[in-house]
Amino acid sequence: MSKTLTIAIDGPAASGKSTVAEILAEKLNLLYLDTGAMYRAVTLAALIQLNGVADEMRVSDLSKKIKIDIQPADKRDCRMNVVLLDGVDVTRDIRSCEVNDNVSAVSAYPLVRDEMTRQQRRIGHRGNVVMVGRDIGTIVMPDADLKFYIEASAEVRAERRHLEVSQRGGKETYDEILSSLKKRDEIDSNRIMAPLKPAEDAIIINTDHLTKDEVIDKLLNYCEQWSLENEGI
Repeated sequence: MSKTLTIAIDGPAASGKSTVAEILAEKLNLLYLDTGAMYRAVTLAALIQLNGVADEMRVSDLSKKIKIDIQPADKRDCRMNVVLLDGVDVTRDIRSCEVNDNVSAVSAYPLVRDEMTRQQRRIGHRGNVVMVGRDIGTIVMPDADLKFYIEASAEVRAERRHLEVSQRGGKETYDEILSSLKKRDEIDSNRIMAPLKPAEDAIIINTDHLTKDEVIDKLLNYCEQWSLENEGI
């Protein structure tokens, strides 16, 4: 492409946004950045340096002192990217069970969210990135070149997640998953800080009746159109 491209992808839980964002980034040779990885890095740092995440102010202060970066992985590596915490590769460490158990608390701290937004913008403004989350187009990167909002009904999302859970041998029922998703939607949409909603200029794609490949084709078509309109700039 003739100029750097920044793509913001938002949407509710289990909408498939992370999956399509990964594929889109790979096809366009762009950096894939799941903002959740950055909150995981803060959580890891707090567990190591503070022996826990319960003290909101200490965790918030720590988030301002550490530098988190996301870099492309080596082509020979199976990872989508490399997560660096103060220059150290923690890509696998942030997926530990201990981090899983504590990241929700850390990501809810307002001052941590403020700092992660700042660091996400720093990475995003380098360009050539697909950034995925729940407030990218509205808060983190309102100046992104392309903004997509991937949505699906709660029932369809629950069906898809239930299939995934079942294939992994999980016992969670469809009704339990549906209830959990609806509760998460309500929390995300009604929170005071960075509520989940499409940016005013976002391209909304409802995936209720679309396959993954059909969603990717739609995204690629919009990207191709953007490239043609900005050729030579």
